[in-house]
Formats: sequence, C-alpha cells, structure tokens
Amino acid sequence: MIKVINFQNDYSLKELFDLQRASYLVEAELINFFEIPPLKESLQDLKESGETFIGYFENSELTGAISYTIQEQVVTICRMVVHPNHFRKGIAQKLLTYVEKNHSDLPIFNVSTGKENTPAKNLYLKNGFQVTGDIEVVPGLFISHFEKRKEEMQ
Repeated sequence: MIKVINFQNDYSLKELFDLQRASYLVEAELINFFEIPPLKESLQDLKESGETFIGYFENSELTGAISYTIQEQVVTICRMVVHPNHFRKGIAQKLLTYVEKNHSDLPIFNVSTGKENTPAKNLYLKNGFQVTGDIEVVPGLFISHFEKRKEEMQ
C-alpha cells in the first residue's frame, strides 16, 4: 500500500528515519561517500525538511519511501529509499510511478543521485529521465542530475 507519511505520528517519523539510514548506508558504500546529508540529519531535521513523503508499506511495515517538493511547476524528487531487505521488489518503481501519476499535470520532474549509484541511475533512465549533467560536489564525488519533461512522459 502507498500512502502519505504522517509526521505528526512520532512512530512514523522514527520508522522513516531508520529506513532512510539503512538505505543511504548502501548508497554511501556504492559511491564511497559517507557524508550523504540524510545520514547526518536528526529526526527534527527530517521532520522540518519541507518535503512531502510517500511511503510504501507491506503488512503495515514501511519498506520504501519517496519525497519531493514542488516549486514553480517543477517536481523535485529529493529522496528515494528502500530498505535493503526489500531491494529488487519493484518498490522504488511503484513509488516513482505514484508520484508521476499524481502530478502528471506538472511539466518537469528533476532528480539527482550519486554518479556511481548504478541501480538508481538505471531506474531513472528506464523511466524516461535524461541525464542533464554531472557535478563534482566535493573532491572526487560526482552527482548525476536527471530531468523528465512532460512531453517525454506521455
């Protein structure tokens, strides 16, 4: 089941916080960079992120989540996390599809991921996102930026 995560519920916030840590630790290993901002944030930072969080639940267990913001008709996917015990079950695909369908009226979707995060890059490329560039954010760490325009979504 896919639904909005309610941050008024402390249990839901903690569950998301723990899920995010488990998922981003895997990405940190893939890209060999352990200073990923979500790994350094507190529960309060997460709660105050200003992002909309959608969760994927299996038997009431949060197994994946996606977050995004909307500014000036652009959806920016901020986070995509799946618990390592639930990799390769299509959860990220379902979450991405959910956000795209629920905001199909908006013309542009953006997302970024570590250049060495092949699973994430393949997900976005498979879904019609195009690489718009790679940026070195700290010495030796590159982030790949992707964009999908409405005309490409149809």
